[in-house]
Amino acid sequence: MLFLLLLGISLSLTIQAHSYHKSKIISSANFLTGGVYERLNAISEYFSLKSKNEALAIENARLKSLLFNAIDTLSLPKIDTVKGVKKVNIIVSKVIHNSFNVPENYITINSGLKQGVKSDMGVINDLGIVGIVEKTSANYATIQSVLNLKSKINAKFKKSNHFGTLIWNAKNTGYAQLIDVPRLALIKKGDTIVTGADSKIFPENIGIGTIYKIYIDDQTNYYTLDVKLFNDMTSLGHVYIIKTKDNEEIINLETATNKDE
Repeated sequence: MLFLLLLGISLSLTIQAHSYHKSKIISSANFLTGGVYERLNAISEYFSLKSKNEALAIENARLKSLLFNAIDTLSLPKIDTVKGVKKVNIIVSKVIHNSFNVPENYITINSGLKQGVKSDMGVINDLGIVGIVEKTSANYATIQSVLNLKSKINAKFKKSNHFGTLIWNAKNTGYAQLIDVPRLALIKKGDTIVTGADSKIFPENIGIGTIYKIYIDDQTNYYTLDVKLFNDMTSLGHVYIIKTKDNEEIINLETATNKDE
């Protein structure tokens, strides 16, 4: 113990007396403490990723809302009565369950009636469409996935106004099918497919995927297309529910009209 004490005192006196030794010790100490602080900061950043992701999702939702409303405003007449009208709102939510290996797949999210989610609202993420809200409870909702035999979504070619119906044949989670595409349409592999103007659920021009294969039915005047989806439907995180102001009014009007007929 005495030896160690004397060794410590001698080292201290040596360091204090010689600037070279002192600078080396300080440099080594800074290196060690810097490494420790760097690792502590990395650990702190890792545990804060969840909150950062949620903040990014909220910001993305705000930007998407501004984008959709800006696009919608361009189609409105230039009169004072429509200034400031917000046609589309975005609700941020997170996927808590996702099925993709059965013919009729559904997704569960952690938002419901209390957050403003209702049936027949469109659901998207940063890459494109995800599905349509089917049922809701107070704080949760189920979504009919694009990967569902019942799914039917109006879609069109980005470069033209030719459109068809997007369905799923339950064969591959990476591909959907666009049917009822007229043979007059000029199409080729790689063309982009987006949501159509006829959709009451999704704003126009939201990404869906690209043409992968083209099938020609000699018995009809239509193409059937395999569409490679932009989304990896087997890996979903945050999603955005599209709350369109006029959606419910249009659906009720068309339902009433069909009953009259």
